[in-house]
Amino acid sequence: MRLLRFVLVLAAGLVLSGCSVLDQMTSFFRPSPFTVAPVVNVSRNYTLTDAIVDIPADLIVSEANRYYPFADIVWRGDPPGDRHAQVASLFNNAVELAKPGLTGEVPVIAEITLVRFHGVTEKTRATVGGVFNIVFTLAVRDAETGAVLEAAREIEADLAAPGGTAALLLEREGQTEVVRVTDFLSYVLVQELGGLAR
Repeated sequence: MRLLRFVLVLAAGLVLSGCSVLDQMTSFFRPSPFTVAPVVNVSRNYTLTDAIVDIPADLIVSEANRYYPFADIVWRGDPPGDRHAQVASLFNNAVELAKPGLTGEVPVIAEITLVRFHGVTEKTRATVGGVFNIVFTLAVRDAETGAVLEAAREIEADLAAPGGTAALLLEREGQTEVVRVTDFLSYVLVQELGGLAR
């Protein structure tokens, strides 16, 4: 009798843990379009004049065509090449797009350091799709004095990456991975450096 009770409890535990794993997989493959880490009680009135973008050389790149390569940088939106430089270009272009949205009274320089940039591989993009998971730190300095206005804080931003036919349709409309990620990063920067209370 005790053995039967033990087996039933063990089976129930396995079923519940399986549900948890399925929920995580569902949220991974069907992410919300924009997920930006909240910032609380910071008043901002910035003009973004420039940015220093640091893509550390020791971040590991993967070119493996698997559903989820284990690496710091996974990017396929550009042809094969220097992935560190390509990701830096995405951020620098996003900064330029963000500038018109940040025209306050205090000129600032944003210091951006990449922690993780996980795009989708060819296999993922051709089938189930996934998510662009981008993690970076952001610090803010006064552009005139160099004083630190905001110490570095980590930001995690996720962008849905449709797969299969949806990915092809976006591509035909000019919404390449480069375009979508650059636009998204500019949106994140405006939100994170803007004066909106969140």
